Amino acid sequence: MGDVLAHESELLGLVKEYLDFAEFEDTLKTFSKECKIKGKPLSKTAGGSLRDSRSLIIQKDLVAAFDNGDQKVFFDLWEEHVPSSIRDRDSLAQKLEFYLHIHFAIYLLKHSLGRPDKEDLDERISYFKTYLETKGAALSQTTEFLPFYALPFVPNPMVHPSFKELFQDSWTPELKLKLEKFLALIFKASNTPKLLTLYKENGQSHKEVSQQLHQQLIEAERRSMTYLKRYNKIQADYHNLIGVTAELVDSLEATVSGKMITPEYLQSVCVRLFSDQMRQSLAHSVDFTRPGTASTMLRASLAPGKLKDVPLLPSLDYEKLKKDLIWGSDRLKAFLLQALRWRLTTSHPGEQRETVLEAYVGNDLLDCHSHSQRSVLQLLQSRSEVVRQYMARLVNAFASLAEGRLYLAQSTKVLHMLEERLKEEDEDIVTRENVLGALQKFSLRRPLQTAMIRDGLIFWLIDILKDPDCLSDYTLEYSVALLMNLCLRSAGKNMCAKVAGPVLKVLSDLLGHENHEIQPYVNGALYSILSIPSIREEARAMGMEDILRCFIKEGNAEMVRQIEFIIRQLNSEELLDGVLESDDDEDEDDELAAKLPTLSRLNSVRASLLLGSAQGMSRGAAARLHRLEGSRREPWRVAAPPVGLLQPAHRCHTPQHLGFTGS
Repeated sequence: MGDVLAHESELLGLVKEYLDFAEFEDTLKTFSKECKIKGKPLSKTAGGSLRDSRSLIIQKDLVAAFDNGDQKVFFDLWEEHVPSSIRDRDSLAQKLEFYLHIHFAIYLLKHSLGRPDKEDLDERISYFKTYLETKGAALSQTTEFLPFYALPFVPNPMVHPSFKELFQDSWTPELKLKLEKFLALIFKASNTPKLLTLYKENGQSHKEVSQQLHQQLIEAERRSMTYLKRYNKIQADYHNLIGVTAELVDSLEATVSGKMITPEYLQSVCVRLFSDQMRQSLAHSVDFTRPGTASTMLRASLAPGKLKDVPLLPSLDYEKLKKDLIWGSDRLKAFLLQALRWRLTTSHPGEQRETVLEAYVGNDLLDCHSHSQRSVLQLLQSRSEVVRQYMARLVNAFASLAEGRLYLAQSTKVLHMLEERLKEEDEDIVTRENVLGALQKFSLRRPLQTAMIRDGLIFWLIDILKDPDCLSDYTLEYSVALLMNLCLRSAGKNMCAKVAGPVLKVLSDLLGHENHEIQPYVNGALYSILSIPSIREEARAMGMEDILRCFIKEGNAEMVRQIEFIIRQLNSEELLDGVLESDDDEDEDDELAAKLPTLSRLNSVRASLLLGSAQGMSRGAAARLHRLEGSRREPWRVAAPPVGLLQPAHRCHTPQHLGFTGS
């Protein structure tokens, strides 16, 4: 009985709390009176009255800070007690907060008897300006608030016609009334009675469970029907097979008695074994009198069906895309860049991918041919690190395809912007990795090789490779591969000759690096630059042969063969000869990049082909293999984006970008 009374008291307390919350004043009085008459105890709800009194105090403090113009106290209370989910997502709260910032920014102008304190006024204007550049930037596209973004820059807002309404006597009381209503609504919602909370949670839980069970039931019924159809099909095929088998046994028994099987009979049996779709065509088009025809057709019928054609992706509104990429918010730019890259990298190789790339190039997606002051390509210089990163990812994806490289190579400004970005990114981050990856793929094209050598990129690579342990595997491998590609050119070798000591020191240190993926590129670069007499002399002076022989003792057979070629080059007395150059070879990026040997094959021939003509191969051909092997890495290898930005591509393209119009 005690438990019943305890639960009854708690339940009556919940009812009382809800009646009070819903403002059923008369009902609450009658309910309390009847409980008292019947001797029913009413338990006090946990913290109900305490929460109410505390909420009232907070509301009074906020209103008092509003009246006194105490900006710091107000916004400290505002951020502490107004939930961030409401401040960040509720449009009413965002608009109110914007006007509250205006109120405190102009408070001294409206309430000072004489001239307001300049230092205090400047501080308030600066605070408002910071808000406009950060959180308030979300409303910059709203016509209602657009004029107020000029407020911090107007010398005397009181006389400016755009801000006339702010200095009217009615403006502040109206804003205060809106604030009080908002606070009452917010704190009332935060003091939701326990009875209502229990109802919502229980009802929502039951609703979700019911929906899940209903969905599972539908799915189970669908699977059941599918399995039933399969079972009936298998059963019918089984009965048919048993019938055919029985007939064939009878026919075999008949042949023992000398009765021959006719082609017509064999044809009828085979037709019965094939599917319904094939029966009519087979009955008239196949000659079953030829030996082996029936068995061949039966085996062919078990072959897997032909893959369905890959559908083409919907077209995009590229004008709007480029406009949003130039003028949109940083968040929108990042989403669009990611979606465009995924559209390319997740498309099926073949016609679908070619169509996507052709559309990008045909519409000059990156504005490579644009001469306007603002272009999509300039996103590589964006202030937002995320935008720079996603732009570099997209350029890297373009560079991974021959047609994409051809498109990017038509404008030297792409190369110069990438080189500038590479040198400005101080840390080894995803942006620099993708820029470096794009440049390494650019080095498959001769004009871009020449430009990179001329711009002194070899010096940057040597400098960064001095401390390889601070680099990621991606940066290390692509840096060494790019250095090797540039060293294959006579201009690149001559550039290395200017800093022969540091180049040889870096390459000799890299020979013993734990990342074995870079060894072929280090060996190739060494072999190439040692064709320069001055570099050979520097290498001999530093004891390069002894260093190389140390690695012969530790390396595998392939590594040993490569080092032996390098030692032979080191000890040669040949003068620099045009035969050693690949400069006269045609640029074969487009033809050969798609026909690279597999990695396993490259490993098996690297020692004999990578280092020149030991097996009768021309050095020009070996150099071509050098350049092409540099792009053998996985085309789409990029690091993970920031949480929150990884949305599927089809979700990132808005209806406007897909070319749809409407309200």
